[in-house]
Order: sequence, then structure tokens, then C-alpha cells
Amino acid sequence: MALPLLLLGLFEALARRAAALGSEQLAPPSAALRALLRAALDGSLWPATGFTLGAAALGLLIGAGLGTLVGIGLGLSPRASRAGFLSIELLRPLPSVALLPLMLLLFGFGTNLEVSLVAFSTFWPQVLLVQSAVRQVDPQLLELGPLLGLSTARRLRLIVLPAIAPRLLTAVRMGTGFALVIALTIEIAGNPQGMGFAMLLAQQSLEPAMMIGWLMWIGAIGVLINTGMLRLQRALNRRLGAAVP
Repeated sequence: MALPLLLLGLFEALARRAAALGSEQLAPPSAALRALLRAALDGSLWPATGFTLGAAALGLLIGAGLGTLVGIGLGLSPRASRAGFLSIELLRPLPSVALLPLMLLLFGFGTNLEVSLVAFSTFWPQVLLVQSAVRQVDPQLLELGPLLGLSTARRLRLIVLPAIAPRLLTAVRMGTGFALVIALTIEIAGNPQGMGFAMLLAQQSLEPAMMIGWLMWIGAIGVLINTGMLRLQRALNRRLGAAVP
């Protein structure tokens, strides 16, 4: 905690010095915290927070869910992996923000716009990470399924998913942070809802304290989400007998 506290202290001193010289461009963290507390008390903090988190979670559920299914299929089938290689390499580098004009035409402003772009952005990393995880499964484990007469669904449930579970949760944890970043970016770039738009609105309204307050709130949410996902990952690793990072 030493470095973040030191940076906050330097920012506080810099903002106070700038205010003493007549500048209104910056607000100290103490003023930002007061503005954030007022927003929490008057209720304006919560709808924007709920919208961003809800859109990010739903987009991640769709993108990571489909990405997991496709990744497992590509990992188990070398033929499918070769057939889909070019399509993945062409679509994967496409920035989600570049699709914003098209998605605006299709969905307009609102939840559908944000969810679709978050799902698109989180789908590709999930595909690649899950595909890599499946390819690292011990081939002898995969050979057990046909020997035991297991159906494809039972092989996935009893052999593949337990074998890739630690790596799968790591992929989801990475996707969670990515989904939040994409959701905020879309709100700043073109969707007039959520925390990203609220921060942009504060900047345009010349309210630096509220703008910095939103930035601090977003950072705190990111830390809490990542901490929760890390604990979930460690609990799963302990249950499966894997090494706990």
C-alpha cells in the first residue's frame, strides 16, 4: 500500500498547490472523496454503477460462455482448429470500439449495445485460452472416455472440464477485468449511460472533484472484483488439489 498512498499524497499536494495558484483543472483526492460520498448519499452513484456492472457481467457471461464452448471444440479437434484458424486471426484483432457505429445502427443506445461489444471482446481471448488449456490435458485422460464407453457430454463433464478448471477460471478472471474496461470505454465513447458516461459528464460539466471521484470508485471496484476472483480461484485450486498461487 506504500506506493498508492504516496501517489495519492503527491496528487493531493499538487492539486492543492494548483488551486492556490488559481487553477480549477484539478481537485485533490480529499475533495473527490467528499464528492463521491455526496453521490452515494443522494443515490446518483448506484444506478450508473449497476448499469456498468450489469452490462459487463452479461457480456462476459455470453462471450466467455461461447468462447469456452468453441475453445473446447477447437482444442479437442485439430481439424476444426485448422479450419477456424484464419477466421479467428482475422476477427480477433478487430477492436470492439471500431464496431461501435455498426452496433449503434443495430441496437441503438442502451444495454444491448454495451453487452454485444463486451461479449465480442471477451469471446476471442476466452477461445484462445481455453483451446490452449484443452491441448495441455494429458492425452491418456482423453483416451479414457472411449475406453469406458462415455458419451461426448459425459467425457466433457467428467474428464475435460475438471482437467482445465484451474486454467478456465484464470481465463474468466482475466476476462472479468477486460469486460469492465471495455464497458467503460464504450460508455465514454458513445453510450450515454453507466459510470464511464458519468465520469465524462463530470469532466464536461467542469466538476473535477466528481470526475476524479468516479475514477477512484472505478478503481476500487476493479480491485474488489479481482480480489474476489482470486479467492474463488484459490478455493477451486485447493478443492482440486492444484497448486495455489
